[in-house]
Amino acid sequence: MSTDVTAKAPAPTPPGKGGSGAGGGLLQLVLDGMRRNMRQYGMLIALGLIVVLFAVWTEGDLLLPRNVSNLVLQNSYILILAIGMMLVIIAGHIDLSVGSLTAFVGSIAAVFMVNNDIAWPLAVVLCLAIGAAAGAAQGFFIAYLGIPSFIVTLAGMLVFRGATEIFLEGQTLGPFPEGLQKVANGFLPEVGPETNYHNLTLLLGLALIAFVVLQEVRDRKRQKEFALEVPPANLFVLKLVALSAAVLVVTLLLASYKGAPIVLLILGALVVGFGYVMRNAVIGRHIYAIGGNLPAAKLSGVKDKKVTFLVFLNMGMLAALAGLVFAARFNAASPKAGLNFELEAIAASFIGGASMSGGVGTVLGAIIGGLVLGVLNNGMNLVGIGTDYQQVIKGLVLLAAVGFDVWNKRRVGS
Repeated sequence: MSTDVTAKAPAPTPPGKGGSGAGGGLLQLVLDGMRRNMRQYGMLIALGLIVVLFAVWTEGDLLLPRNVSNLVLQNSYILILAIGMMLVIIAGHIDLSVGSLTAFVGSIAAVFMVNNDIAWPLAVVLCLAIGAAAGAAQGFFIAYLGIPSFIVTLAGMLVFRGATEIFLEGQTLGPFPEGLQKVANGFLPEVGPETNYHNLTLLLGLALIAFVVLQEVRDRKRQKEFALEVPPANLFVLKLVALSAAVLVVTLLLASYKGAPIVLLILGALVVGFGYVMRNAVIGRHIYAIGGNLPAAKLSGVKDKKVTFLVFLNMGMLAALAGLVFAARFNAASPKAGLNFELEAIAASFIGGASMSGGVGTVLGAIIGGLVLGVLNNGMNLVGIGTDYQQVIKGLVLLAAVGFDVWNKRRVGS
């Protein structure tokens, strides 16, 4: 019995139908690409729409160079936490202790530098080591003793918050050395001839555009080598143009004020480093594996306990870094520091594309999710929306993001 396969092949769409010529064809390619990559592009488009909304609503105040710089500085510690939290969630766990650990490390840093006059570079190294040790301790209970991460990190949240009160004796302690303050609040120095822009920031922006384009081209080539589906050439070029334009606009805004904040370079290094690890390194693939299907990962030889331990060790170190940045930005360590930071980091991860069931998410997605929350906070403050309504709006945004994840899974599975 033969099958007429030609009868099932769809007839080609004549020119001018199903779209308006070449323009309609390109639009259709864009829409098809977005449908296939809804999780990847959905929040990026949402971020763009939120920026446009508040830029119009605030009559351009949102995109003033000074406000863009403040947006980076105000959200730097949440973005650092979101990177680590994304890895934890991809691995199928959660960490409720990061806010308290942030405050705890800040209090230790104040005791080291303010009370004991320890040089700030040495104190920073010691604080990062303490954060890593705290994360490793929690990782040991989770990975090797089998206690659920929710319980372990809930206990850690209480322990670190109480330890912060003990170290600071209920008082605010400061100020921090000027060198550490510059890390959290400072900008790159000006170099080169006198211009209307910050020259070094312009050079870094152009280098970033070249890096992004090269990375995208390389990823596309690798996908073709493994016979994976890639977007059409027109859509790929459109994506490169959009990414380059976005980087260029941010670069010009920063360069027209004081230049790039130093903490932005730290964030950039973290995004590039962890992005590479999650895309190319063995440990990155193992993190996705244990979060996506733990039994299958074990059968494949993945050392799930070791991977989980390392994920929480890394989270502790990033929480320590966030604690140092936060304390240095406000020039004091406070017992109330870090309140709700864990919720902000978790929300940023889910808004940025993480899945409740684990195994899904990207480092860049965590940054996009954190920026969505940051722009929402900043924009609502500029237009005078009260903090009560802000909490309601952010809660609805988080609910919508998780609901979108559930809907997308059902759509793909059906």
